[in-house]
Amino acid sequence: MPPADPHASPTPLSIAVLTVSDTRDLASDTSGAFLVTAIEAAGHRLADRRIVKDDIYAIRAVLSAWIADAGIAAIVTTGGTGFSGRDSTPEAAVVLFDKTVDGFGEMFRRLSQDEIGTSTLQSRALAGFANQTLICCLPGSTGACRTGWTQIIQPQLDSRTRPCNFVAHLLQPCDGSSRRP
Repeated sequence: MPPADPHASPTPLSIAVLTVSDTRDLASDTSGAFLVTAIEAAGHRLADRRIVKDDIYAIRAVLSAWIADAGIAAIVTTGGTGFSGRDSTPEAAVVLFDKTVDGFGEMFRRLSQDEIGTSTLQSRALAGFANQTLICCLPGSTGACRTGWTQIIQPQLDSRTRPCNFVAHLLQPCDGSSRRP
């Protein structure tokens, strides 16, 4: 990964975290807690944090509300990306995307292979843009969230990362008006 520009100031963004789980609450949500800590440590602001059951419409409702909020630049989800009967995060999110980040899932699985071997095939991690909001869907384990955040999402949400990053896309909506940081 190319180095960040050490002379530039990073652009802080507002990022929301959604945990998809039928069993976790705030006390037991280690993946969501990791993401909150990592977001704040990177100089960004936590816009909101929620836990929803693994239900396609509950997931979609929260994502849709956050996508419509001009103050939220990015959303990171954790959980619901596997193959069990109730895993439905990809199905909830993909219909909301205006554009997909096609390489996100492939890059996540390539990085995860070093950690968990071929079990990475069971990850349906994905990302896309909806209304100039980046949505990254990660598996539910804390290790998967650490890999996804530190090796993919954090560098792409750092305005100093060269040769390119997602920050400019998040700040310039299609109509050319100012959106957020």
